[in-house]
Amino acid sequence: MRNGFKVFDADTHLQPSVETLTPYMDAALRARQPELARFMREVKIGRAGQVLDPPFNHWYRFETSGGWGGGKPRHLGEAGPREQEERHFQNFMGRKYPSRYSEDWDVDTRIGEMDEEGVDVELLVPGSFTGHEDVSVDAGTIGALHRFLDDVCSRYPDRLTSLITASARDVESAVTEIRTWGGSRWARGIILDLPIDFPIDHPDLHPVWRAADDAGLTVVHHSFASGYPGYRDLWDNPFVGRTASHPWAAMRMISAFLGASLLDKYPNLNLAILESGFGWLPFYMKRMEDQVHYMGYVADGLRTMEEYMTGGRFFAAVVLHEGPEMVRMVSEMMGDHVLMFGSDFPHAESRFPDSVDVVLGWGQLDDDFKRRLLWDNPAACFHWD
Repeated sequence: MRNGFKVFDADTHLQPSVETLTPYMDAALRARQPELARFMREVKIGRAGQVLDPPFNHWYRFETSGGWGGGKPRHLGEAGPREQEERHFQNFMGRKYPSRYSEDWDVDTRIGEMDEEGVDVELLVPGSFTGHEDVSVDAGTIGALHRFLDDVCSRYPDRLTSLITASARDVESAVTEIRTWGGSRWARGIILDLPIDFPIDHPDLHPVWRAADDAGLTVVHHSFASGYPGYRDLWDNPFVGRTASHPWAAMRMISAFLGASLLDKYPNLNLAILESGFGWLPFYMKRMEDQVHYMGYVADGLRTMEEYMTGGRFFAAVVLHEGPEMVRMVSEMMGDHVLMFGSDFPHAESRFPDSVDVVLGWGQLDDDFKRRLLWDNPAACFHWD
């Protein structure tokens, strides 16, 4: 709690290393660790940009898809990349680096940093090691991740929540994971692990939505640096990639999910987007509605896009740089029940340890609205009591 306000942070991250996950791996995956060793990469830079000291932990890197974080960077206005220039990490936007153990993984350190910032509950967006050519490896790493989450979140059941990762490459396994963990207190939603060019509205995914609907979970979209739409066409520039990638990926997801009538087919699902901006939401809501009638190619019997996006089942986490004026504009057009607080902790875009204080300092918003933004809306989104 901060200055009398309860705080639910709807956008935080964790990426447990191979070393952290190994005790949670099943026997089949542990037996394959020597074979998988060639995919291990040392983690030398923390997620906020800290230069780490050895000994280094490791991540598996299976995928080779692009993203704004890959390839040689070109400065805008120049013909090509500068010779021998190394790509630099993003600039940390906060005042104090989080601990290297905030994400991998010392649960008591994490709780201490929540207390420092004034956060009561965190939604942990989990990173998973997927993309191996053998889908059983993906299933094994996802299963280990869920066992890890169940362990660490159960130590602070009223403070730590997370998401079930559902692989579109292995729908049967995804459904099993949802049925296994969907009733757990920590499991507040699902996040889809989609292969490149696989649409989220594909009918093969209906068993996933059905299982999530049965469990009353929220479907979460969080944009990432690889595999988003347009990743092949960024003119080799990280500025263009980062600026455009997250909003566009969320736009595509919303269009497909709502245009396929999935909120109608599965009435217990909420839909949330994280770290994708939010000032564009009213524009896109109006544009989608026009395109439904002008262009078509959507499901039959749709209600209006405004009904879907303002009817109490769609939510969006704010990004702090868009500020209070944008919060007010979106809320005036869509209602004060849509937006929710998100910090991006412990990543470089976080304002740690001041993210909550930034919102509390938005004088254009009254206290009742701040309570909805900081607690009521994320709690409703993720069915938190």
